[in-house]
Amino acid sequence: MEQNVQPKIMLSELAETDRISFYKKTYAHVAGGVLVFILFEYLLLQSETVVNFMLSMMDGYKWLLMLGGFMFITNYAESTAMRSEDKSKQYLAYGIYILAEAFIFVPIIFIAAYYMDSGPEMLNQAAIVTLALFTGLSAVVFVTKKDFSFIKTGLTIGFFIAIGLIIAGTIFGFNLGLWFSVGMCLLAGGSILYQTSNLVHKYSTEDYIPASLGLFASLMLLFWYVLQIFMSRD
Repeated sequence: MEQNVQPKIMLSELAETDRISFYKKTYAHVAGGVLVFILFEYLLLQSETVVNFMLSMMDGYKWLLMLGGFMFITNYAESTAMRSEDKSKQYLAYGIYILAEAFIFVPIIFIAAYYMDSGPEMLNQAAIVTLALFTGLSAVVFVTKKDFSFIKTGLTIGFFIAIGLIIAGTIFGFNLGLWFSVGMCLLAGGSILYQTSNLVHKYSTEDYIPASLGLFASLMLLFWYVLQIFMSRD
């Protein structure tokens, strides 16, 4: 017997109050993701074994393996969140992705906190700048109501170039430097515009978890490279 599948109700078909309710739910999940990330990060940093392991993985090819594993988890989490209609599976995918982000951030957070002169102050400043940029870029989409889906091709090409540079830098042992971090911040900013635009134009009423995951991923990418820029100044 065929199972009746209810068609998804697109957000664009709803009244303004219902859309605002969806936005609130989505950004609440992004905020929740940030809080869970902070908790995971704190717990991971308490483990000397985890810290030493992650620091050791920053050397050469090991870092490429780590990034490959992270990209695999990212792909799994995004595809599960988008394709599954089971909310428990979506939440599990989101949680796994947040944990993966916490692991990948262990070395940079540890170095910033314990080896840089300004330490925790630098982390706070980078977090504030990241949040301000994220809020500003999101506001651009909501105020203009412009569909930024046209930048997807440019973002895809940009990320492939970035991955190529990271691989080349790891293999040949050169530092990508400040301007690479600036370029990645621009890419992350474009990703925030794209994800926020999807939130307004592309998602259905039940897609708040995949929408949250996409926004959270872009936010964390921006934070990584904003922090890199702060660390290069120290």
